[in-house]
Amino acid sequence: MKFFTSIGPNPRVVHIFMAEKGIDLPTVQVDIMGGENRQAEHLARNPAGQMPTLELDDGSFLAEITAICEYLDEVYPAPALIGDTPEERAITRMWCRRVDLNICEPMTSAFRFAEGLGLFEGRVHTIPQAADDLKQIAQENLAWVDGLMTDSDWLVGDRFTLCDILLYAFLEFGGSVGQPLNPDLKKLTAWYNRMAERPSIAASSS
Repeated sequence: MKFFTSIGPNPRVVHIFMAEKGIDLPTVQVDIMGGENRQAEHLARNPAGQMPTLELDDGSFLAEITAICEYLDEVYPAPALIGDTPEERAITRMWCRRVDLNICEPMTSAFRFAEGLGLFEGRVHTIPQAADDLKQIAQENLAWVDGLMTDSDWLVGDRFTLCDILLYAFLEFGGSVGQPLNPDLKKLTAWYNRMAERPSIAASSS
């Protein structure tokens, strides 16, 4: 296998995931700042022109970070970061869906329409007038997640999962583009600090 990667929170999710599982794959850096991901060579790998992309051993390609992580979780089953039972996997997927749709999507779009407008304008459809509302939506949904959290260490109770990695990577990104985590969200702040201390976070940054 070969991992086509770049800067950005989406590749970051997979790098942290692989670090947690001890997976070491050959990587190829794609220059998204220079638009390499929108060129024919990468579009042949991923028609959406997005990052990252995983090349499988048979030469086929897999895109979308949750699909990539679920595939890797099956190929390298220990430690299980999706779940060991149908019930655990379903709960993990439910939480990933909540995080992705309610937080990652509005946060990322808000960046593309505001701080990242110079990079994305002309590459994707941008709506600058929606940026502030999208930022507010992401913050409101973070407060909603904070209210759902229990006294357990992780989003899915006592299980550390892909959901934690997904949310951390995007909150880390948000903090660098003017969308920091509100410190008044005490449970999420404590959770974020626990995440930051995991060895995989430093290991995947190198």
